Amino acid sequence: MPESNERGKSVRGLFSRKPKPDKPKKEDGRLKQIWNVFKMTRRQNPAVVWWMLLAFFGLVFIGAVAGFIVGHAIYATVLGVAFGILAAMFVLARMAERAAFKQIDGQPGAVGSALGTLKRGWSVEEQPVVIEPRTQDLVFRATGKAGVVLVSEGPAQRAARILGKEKKRTSRVLPNVPVHLIQAGNGDNQVPLRKLNRTVTKLKPELTKAEVLAVRKRLTALPSSAMPIPKGVDPARARPDRKGLRGR
Repeated sequence: MPESNERGKSVRGLFSRKPKPDKPKKEDGRLKQIWNVFKMTRRQNPAVVWWMLLAFFGLVFIGAVAGFIVGHAIYATVLGVAFGILAAMFVLARMAERAAFKQIDGQPGAVGSALGTLKRGWSVEEQPVVIEPRTQDLVFRATGKAGVVLVSEGPAQRAARILGKEKKRTSRVLPNVPVHLIQAGNGDNQVPLRKLNRTVTKLKPELTKAEVLAVRKRLTALPSSAMPIPKGVDPARARPDRKGLRGR
């Protein structure tokens, strides 16, 4: 009998369900993400700690004073703490965005990464529509209700030339659609990377939703003047297809 019991237990053990590993809680993942963002921001700008503390304690102080005046000091202080946390998170988000742009500023493809954070309503090409292999200048394209936006990455003089050339090519396919030219960079008459999205979203809407869809469909038929770049490849190291050039 003891042997049969032991065999039964071993058989049941083979077919018994194994305990599932504990899944990480969403809250833990979110807190870890906030902590990583805070560390990245603090490396770029150590003053973020003081600005967050100022926002938090400022709201707490305002809430406590207002509560003391109206006779509900405890209730108003609790509200001040809640709004203080929200204010500190808002400060962190804004300074983290600036730190992220500062971190990628000057790197090839930084304009495309910045445009990729545009809000809903804008469509941004993943790859540049123009690549100058010799000068490493790039042009990215975004479409929205304001029309077509061409954004260059490179020195002002060379950027003006390639933007003008790409605008002519785009206007042939979309003659009645506004085409906006923006030079991204830190030179004269150029838009800094951290202000790029704000500049694009401030453009006046001139197209309807249906017209925007038609524009995007027409642009898909427009052959790109830049060769496709696989993900993970530095655009600065891209080279033209010399066999294709010979064939022409």
